[in-house]
Amino acid sequence: MEERATDSFDDWLRSRLPGRGLRGKAAAVLEVLLSQPRRASFGSASELAQLAGVNVATVTRTAQALGFTGWPALQQELRARYLSSLSAGQVAAEHSGNGSPSARSLRRDLDSLALLNRRMDEGVLLTIAEAVAAARRTVIVADGSYAAVGLALAHNARLAGYPVTAVTLGDAELANTVAALGHGDVLVAISFWRLYESTVLAANLARSRGVRVFAVTDAASPALAEAAEEVVMVPAEGEAFFPSLTAGMAVAQALVTQLAAVDPARTGASIEAAEAMWARFGLLHRRPVTGEHP
Repeated sequence: MEERATDSFDDWLRSRLPGRGLRGKAAAVLEVLLSQPRRASFGSASELAQLAGVNVATVTRTAQALGFTGWPALQQELRARYLSSLSAGQVAAEHSGNGSPSARSLRRDLDSLALLNRRMDEGVLLTIAEAVAAARRTVIVADGSYAAVGLALAHNARLAGYPVTAVTLGDAELANTVAALGHGDVLVAISFWRLYESTVLAANLARSRGVRVFAVTDAASPALAEAAEEVVMVPAEGEAFFPSLTAGMAVAQALVTQLAAVDPARTGASIEAAEAMWARFGLLHRRPVTGEHP
């Protein structure tokens, strides 16, 4: 396997430079991004312009030269990468502030969902859904707290009628699963904040075996992005020691909804069969009718 691209903040930012580089005022903006990542990650476009000695329009043009639609899109990834370089304690310190922590967390999630709604490329979700629908099998790699997103996606995708499983039990299971993958299969890697090495390795190995690979993450790590056919960027900044999974769960829900629409007849038949089996197993609580003893 080829040596993977470095994930350092500086190298990532420099890798996005156009072939001719940046000159003049745009170069001054780039220097601020490299030398003051914290201020760039949390400041406004006007604050960054003041630091660089330029106007806001130059900040916007610099972001576009780096491959983003504008400053907000660039800042989202800058912040994700900056936070991924911090320890859990440092992340918590970054988010200390006034007001109730729970209220701040809810506001942060609402902001993240609004951001996700504005920037989500529905075409990417359609591509992934159609790949899963056509796949021999789909494996979702999600570890730690991220497993919650992977498990929800796999569970609902199976209910929709597709052979999707989530690998959440550690590296031994992941290694055995990747060993069985090949042409006709799909792997979806889900990871936020600081990427698990095993997730990046699994994505690259799967790609080398002819598997279609997709990623759901908050920062497009070069090592992961190079393996992925499509990358779904999800805001995951939280208010405590760990990333928020709210926007990631929303993407999982949107993806499985799109998947169910690929072949409605297949999904309808699968759900009907599941309902019948739930009844046979007596899985669902049945509230007693009036006059019936509990």
